[in-house]
Amino acid sequence: MPHFPCPPFTAESVTRKVRIIEDSWNSRDPSRVALNYTIDCVWRDGIRCLSGRIAIETFLTHKWSKELDYRLIGELWAFTDNRIAVRFTSEYHHTRGAWLRAYGSEHWEFDLDGLIRRRYCSINECPIAETERMFLWPPGPRPHDHPELSHFDL
Repeated sequence: MPHFPCPPFTAESVTRKVRIIEDSWNSRDPSRVALNYTIDCVWRDGIRCLSGRIAIETFLTHKWSKELDYRLIGELWAFTDNRIAVRFTSEYHHTRGAWLRAYGSEHWEFDLDGLIRRRYCSINECPIAETERMFLWPPGPRPHDHPELSHFDL
């Protein structure tokens, strides 16, 4: 079943695709996020290598059990017919209370049904004070009137 928008991407469809994927990540629902990827999707997330939706769900379940109050903004960097590059920033705190901000880039390759079949992610995190947080919307998708990532000096 197609997962719209599908390749080949246009400037309009790729912007919509990035936002759909961002919204799924902000749901913090591993099952929902995994539906963006093919059954046999290959992931590289920092030093971790994963394969398949079940591994993705397991990884995200563990991630969000430690990364609390997670918020993410993604921004389109470049695209071709079936590939998208994004930069992103996320904020979260660990169970012991320390806040972090993560910066990274992801490269996605899509199948013809609009599912990500390859995901390569590079990410760095740094501690921040709670008062330095910038992503303050309620749990769930980023509100449409909230600034894009490029509006922040990050």
